[in-house]
Amino acid sequence: MSIGNSNSPEEERPSTDDQSEDRIVERPVEGPSIGTALKQARIAAGLTVDEVSSTTRVRIPIVHAIEEDDFTRCGGDVYARGHIRTLARAVHLDPAPLIESYDAAHGGRPAPTPAAPMFEAERIRPERQRPNWTAAMVAAIVAVIGFVGFTAFSGGGEKTKRPVAEGSAAPQPAPKQSGGKPAAQPQTPQAPKPEPSDSAIAAAPKDLVTVVLTADTGESWISAKDHSGRLLFDGTLAQGESKTFTDKESVDLVLGDAGAVKLFVNGKEIKDDFQPGQVERLTYTKEDPLPGEPQAG
Repeated sequence: MSIGNSNSPEEERPSTDDQSEDRIVERPVEGPSIGTALKQARIAAGLTVDEVSSTTRVRIPIVHAIEEDDFTRCGGDVYARGHIRTLARAVHLDPAPLIESYDAAHGGRPAPTPAAPMFEAERIRPERQRPNWTAAMVAAIVAVIGFVGFTAFSGGGEKTKRPVAEGSAAPQPAPKQSGGKPAAQPQTPQAPKPEPSDSAIAAAPKDLVTVVLTADTGESWISAKDHSGRLLFDGTLAQGESKTFTDKESVDLVLGDAGAVKLFVNGKEIKDDFQPGQVERLTYTKEDPLPGEPQAG
């Protein structure tokens, strides 16, 4: 007895046509290689290898090698990717699929190197600055010139002051009255007159010239030099002030107001009729005062 509408084994078995169709869909379709795609695009663009090399500046042997899928002459993966990208643009081809195909065949694109370590290394090793010898030399020259100028200026100032200090011009005489008699000078309070002590006068060395000046009745300008012309003193002696000068041979004096000065030479007072305002030039040696010279007796 047969049962209706029963399926036969052939009906339950899948069709071979469906299986073959599934296998065709799942099979990947491989395109031309990188070199073949570049060569076909170049020929389609009507360009020769020489023209592509001239346009891209990629050498002719490297263009031939890439079109034959030989990337060993590129010098590394970075240069190979660059040449593929340049040649693809020259023949009007999208370089992205070709670069992806190259990365898939050669282990993928390497990870980019972080820039921070390189920057840190450069910052740790700063560039050494070379010494500026030119600036140092200029500074040294300026310092020498300034020192020489200062020395010359200081020396010139002393030379210009010395003639004035020696008192070549006599002080102005006291004004005279209409009757021909000198006018009386105004009275000024006089300080106590210092007198050289007897012990100081007696202690005057016998082998030296010793001159003691005292501004007795008023101030006076005084200049004193030794036998070689060296200046011992040049200035104003205030009233009541004393100065002592010694030399082994002689002492030269210039008194601006000889009448106001009391003078001791080698321990003896010199008595002379010096007038107020009178300028005197005197020289004393170890033998002074000579016999017969006015002196305190």
